[in-house]
Amino acid sequence: MARPGRPGASGDPRCPWLVLAAAPGVGPKTLERLAARFGGAPEIVAAGAAALAESGLSAAACEAIVHPDRAALAAALAWADGEGAHLLTREDPGYPPQLAEIPDAPLVLYVRGDLAVLGDPQLAIVGSRTPTPQGLEATREFAAALAARGLTITSGLAAGVDGAAHEGALAAGRTIAVLGTGPDRVYPAVHRELAHRIAANGALVSEYPPGVGPRPAHFPRRNRLIAGLSLGTLVTEAAERSGSLITARLAAEQGREVFAVPGSIRNPRARGCHLLIRQGAKLVETADDILVELAPLLRGILASASSAIAAGPESEPADELDEDYRQLLECMGYDPVAPDELIARSGLPAASVSSMLLLLELQGYVSSCPGGRYCRDTGRAVAPAQDS
Repeated sequence: MARPGRPGASGDPRCPWLVLAAAPGVGPKTLERLAARFGGAPEIVAAGAAALAESGLSAAACEAIVHPDRAALAAALAWADGEGAHLLTREDPGYPPQLAEIPDAPLVLYVRGDLAVLGDPQLAIVGSRTPTPQGLEATREFAAALAARGLTITSGLAAGVDGAAHEGALAAGRTIAVLGTGPDRVYPAVHRELAHRIAANGALVSEYPPGVGPRPAHFPRRNRLIAGLSLGTLVTEAAERSGSLITARLAAEQGREVFAVPGSIRNPRARGCHLLIRQGAKLVETADDILVELAPLLRGILASASSAIAAGPESEPADELDEDYRQLLECMGYDPVAPDELIARSGLPAASVSSMLLLLELQGYVSSCPGGRYCRDTGRAVAPAQDS
């Protein structure tokens, strides 16, 4: 329990985490070391300057923990208590599991929008801030096609490719924007309306507290979160010195997939993609190229999230599909059907239907048809859903 007068004495469990997040040099590894000595976050901030210094913390970190900026703490908590706002700590069950795996995951996340979307299977799409018209078109097409198949598209709300990725995803599904500012700021300002739409159909995410504006050092750090939230990163168009290559490099270092769209040899904004391909990124031309590569990961993640089968189609009996999946197949019938119609017929949430269709397609129960429709694969028998 925090000592009287110490940060967190009010009893708000988020307060000690905010204190630690603001302390210079305190990240996941340092936190683990401190927790082994003192206990949880409240015990760490209550330990006192001498004990913290003995544990190896710098003088600046000790000062930030013992004498935190109380006005900043109050502002952060007030923002987090607002409508549609959330403050996640590393011990919160809603903290995105993909992000928690990276070695420098933030101690706290500020989120505006739907917390559930953070746990969705995600693909990052990044690229040039000054793309060609062809690059913008390709980005929107990839984002829309992948969002329609159940992936949430994650990007950085920057001008150019990032904005096109969010727009394409919103046309067919959900998207997450990772900010290089505090959660109450939008940069660039031209994307203010887009940010409102993302918060209504996905989430805005930041590791920076409210009131923090755009600073050059924030954006490379933001890129590690874009990569860390996602199963893979797609670069649709980028020059050789593009910041999006930082995101691709971070994704590779985090053990995530990297994809790149090839372009004309006469397009200088394609050279970054060509460089990535030479370095081992997977060349992709369609959304299916990405889904094929991610299929092993998606099967496990979506099956677990939806309480469906976790094994591949070759090893799973056809009649062991989850009840909701069998119901969805029955609602589909045997003619091509649009996802919106399936949502109306089944009564299932839109996000669930998108994820279920992706898993069913990966396992060979359904096929995608022109116009964004789906049809059943008659070669796979499924036991009927039970009457309720």
